[in-house]
Amino acid sequence: MKAAVLYGPNNLVVEEIEVEEPKAGEVLVKMAAAGVCHSDLHFIEGLWPYPAPFVMGHEGAGVIEKVGPGVTLVAPGDHVILSWVAPCGLCRDCVAGRPYICKAGPVATMKDGTTRFHKGDQRIFHQTGVSSFAEYAVVHETAAIKVSSDAPLDRVALIGCGVMTGVGAVINTANVEVGASVAVFGCGGVGLNVIQGAVLAGAIKIIAVDTLDNKLEMAKKLGATHVVNASREDPVARIREMTDGGADYAFEVIGLPDVVTQAFEAIATSGTAVMVGMPPLGSNIVINSVPLFMGKTLKGALYGSARVRIDMPMLVDLYMAGKLKLDELVSRSYPIEKISEAFEAMKNGEVARSIIKF
Repeated sequence: MKAAVLYGPNNLVVEEIEVEEPKAGEVLVKMAAAGVCHSDLHFIEGLWPYPAPFVMGHEGAGVIEKVGPGVTLVAPGDHVILSWVAPCGLCRDCVAGRPYICKAGPVATMKDGTTRFHKGDQRIFHQTGVSSFAEYAVVHETAAIKVSSDAPLDRVALIGCGVMTGVGAVINTANVEVGASVAVFGCGGVGLNVIQGAVLAGAIKIIAVDTLDNKLEMAKKLGATHVVNASREDPVARIREMTDGGADYAFEVIGLPDVVTQAFEAIATSGTAVMVGMPPLGSNIVINSVPLFMGKTLKGALYGSARVRIDMPMLVDLYMAGKLKLDELVSRSYPIEKISEAFEAMKNGEVARSIIKF
């Protein structure tokens, strides 16, 4: 089968590899579509070290082809979205309602410590247990979330990461309330979904911040009420001006420590700043301690604090009901052979989201 394999920083190769049969508790998924997510760039550029070589991709959807012994959650023919956290359901965090930080975590191998990909004698690792940039993927059954069979897989694939992360940061992590003011720093694939989450939560003022006008225009189409081009004006001062002293909530959706500081500075005394973007390893955030002492909140949001077996089918239902925009997010579709072009378009800010279609 064809797969996009990363052999090291900036060494991404689309090639033929072998996939093995699913073992106990595992399923084989015939991939329909995979989203090209900005987080993948951190792996390609070496900002997040990872065992190599590995099949890339952590956002996707497909159809169950085969199941291994003991599988009960899905069956052949089921339509599924893949989750890059396969919660065990038994650890302290899972039992406490925090499955997104399950101790099992995102892994480079299957749960038995082996892999299901190889090329000749060379074993190939899995990206966060998903590896959606391949014609087939083997995942643990708890990472395959069954959804309605009438939902288009090349749209709901985006729920596997970007949509879940963005919408979830608003409704799960921050618990934004009706009537709130919200600022969103970064209007890429995830930031646009933070905006959508703010709309769903009933926020009245939604301020989108970016340095590219085309992204700000997309933000308006997805629900932003105001936009700020940070290349032309100070976003913190502008947000404070528009919200009479500071937004109730601000979301950093880029992964830059300096922008996290801006988000923290842009909120009101009782406000909450949420870091959604994926930062470089080892980076530090500098904030003024006095506003924190006075009542501001700074928190992180991993995977939108997702309860994947509840939240992903709900997001699919919202899309099918016309209340969540996925069609508008997809700017381009590419075959797997042109995945490098998809990443280049994303780096250049040309797209909201691109899809690899199989």
